[in-house]
Order: sequence, then C-alpha cells, then structure tokens
Amino acid sequence: MNDIAELKRFAVVHARAQNIPDYRDLLDRITTDDGDGPGSWAGEWTRAGRALEDRGELLAACRRYAMARFPYVDGPARQNALDRCVGAFDLWRSDLGHVQRLDVPHRGGRVRCWASGLSTGRRRPLLLITGGIVTVKEQWAPVLVQARRLGMAGIVTEMPGVGENTVGYDESSWQMFGSVLDAVADRALVDRTYAIALSFSGTMMLRHAVADRRIRGVVTAGAPVSTFFTDHDWHRTLPRVTLDTLAHLVDAPAEVAVEKMRGHALTAEQLASLDIPVHCIVSRRDEIIPDGDIQHLRDNLRHLRTVENDDVHGSPNHVTESRLWTAASVLRMRGGRSVQRFVIEALLRVVRSRGRRP
Repeated sequence: MNDIAELKRFAVVHARAQNIPDYRDLLDRITTDDGDGPGSWAGEWTRAGRALEDRGELLAACRRYAMARFPYVDGPARQNALDRCVGAFDLWRSDLGHVQRLDVPHRGGRVRCWASGLSTGRRRPLLLITGGIVTVKEQWAPVLVQARRLGMAGIVTEMPGVGENTVGYDESSWQMFGSVLDAVADRALVDRTYAIALSFSGTMMLRHAVADRRIRGVVTAGAPVSTFFTDHDWHRTLPRVTLDTLAHLVDAPAEVAVEKMRGHALTAEQLASLDIPVHCIVSRRDEIIPDGDIQHLRDNLRHLRTVENDDVHGSPNHVTESRLWTAASVLRMRGGRSVQRFVIEALLRVVRSRGRRP
C-alpha cells in the first residue's frame, strides 16, 4: 500500500492537469489505500467516476477512473479502475468520431495508442504525446482534438509497463517510438514528428531522437537524464511512491530499482548530437529531478529553451501556464507565425502577468 499523505500530495498535479474541480473534496474523503471500500483511494475515485458515467459525462468519468488507478495497478481495485478508464474513454471517442485505436507490436509486446488525423489521402505532421511512469494515455488523449485544430495528426501512448502498454521497461525501451512511427508512416508525415514527452518518457524520447532524425522537436518537463540515475545519495531522498512505481516497472526491489536503471542515463555526447529544439519546463523545487540533470541539459543541448517555475515536481501551481507554454513551443518548433501561435502566446502573457501580481 502507498502512504496516503504522499499519494495525495503527488496526485494534485494530475488532478489539476485533468481539470477535476472537486479533487480536494475527494481527497478529503480518502483515509486508506486498502481495497475499494468507503474511504479507500481506488474506491472513492471509482465511485465518483461511476456517478459521472451514469449521467453520461464520459470524459469526466474517465479522468476519475485514471486517478483511481494512480500511481500503478497493484491489485483488483486499481485494475478495475484502469478497465473502467479505458472503457469510458472508448465510449467518449466513439461519439467523437475521429479518434481511433492504434495497436503497435514491439519486442513481443503491444504499444496501445489513441490516434487522430491519420490519413493516406492527406498526410499531416505528427504530434506524439506520452506521459510518465504514473499516467495513462487516456489522461492526455483529449489533446488529440487540439492537434487537429493545429493541422496535425496526433498519437497518445504510454510508457512501457504503464496502462495498456505491455512492452518491458529497460534501457532499450526508447526503440518503441520507432515502431510507432513506422506503423503510421503511410498515414502521417512522420519525418516531421514533434513530441510532448513528460517525465521519464522525456528521457526515452531524447534517446530516441539521437537515433531517429524523424523527431523534429521535443517538449518535456521533469525528465531525468543523468544525475538521477547515477547519484546514490539522491536516490535515498526520492519519494516512496516514485521508488515503488519504478520498482513495479523494472521488476526489482524499491531499494535497488534506480540503481538498476543506470543504463538509462543520457551521455553528454548523445545530447550534443541533437540538432533539434528541446523545450523544457523546470520546477525549481523538484523533489524527483535533481538540479544536476537540468544543468546537464544546459551544458550539452544545442537548442534548449526552458521556462522555470518556483514549484515542486510537475509544477502543480502552474498547470494552465505550462499547458499554454507547451502548445506555444510546438508551434514555435514548426516555424512560421500562425494565428494559433499568436493567440496562444497572447494568452500565455496574460496568465503570466496575473501570476506576478502581488
């Protein structure tokens, strides 16, 4: 079981990112992480989701189910939540009409995705989106609607071992992105792929970009790249929920899980070889990503652009700003001065100015 206080603390950014307005009330009702009864993590979030699903509010229900299985499936209660999450999203996307399933085989496993805008008749640039070790693809799939508005095809997927992704998580897992691009090469302009890869998937995406020049730009946040994997003293300070989730993914005891991941670290030479824009959201009080990792990026990437927030991991107090900054970054990477970019950058300036008011 997870420590409830820690679980609540790290769930806030995900609740805010999914626009769950009543998350505080739900968290206040939760007193245990055991089973699915009253007061339990999975039980309270799942019941909130079922109430919304009964009213036909499928996307809102999906978001509560995603929180119910947070941070990873560790038994029947969270597996039920994941199944309900995928089911509710499947119904929502069926009504929407333009989001489709995409299953990609890779190394004996399956990378399951949601996609939009794929077409043999009109191939578009591709926006590829992945979350981190605790987030399922359904949390990000509504971005597919926004991708269409930007004239792009879109794919959202998950890290290995997360959600419905059955690929194993190891130092070569980044290769799964190549399989995804290959699978849609006839329906999207995959040689013009832009990635939003958050947290640990950012590490994977940067490594993939070293080998695959089809990636034309990467937006990331809270991505471990070097010191995280190699500093044993830092490992001892990591939140238990992070260690337990990594242990689940790499199939190792929590005490040695990060040590087992040393091969995930990106070298200075690998980063220096990237001749693409990389935009990164930095949280100055990040409990998971050490300052040395941000410095490693600054020392070695040729085209790095950062925004810094005085916040903890995931910048939960800057969700709207981060969302706008990410969208503006993708448009900046694509080039040109589109109407969408003008509007988004104007909104970003408004949000930032409000944040600076005393």
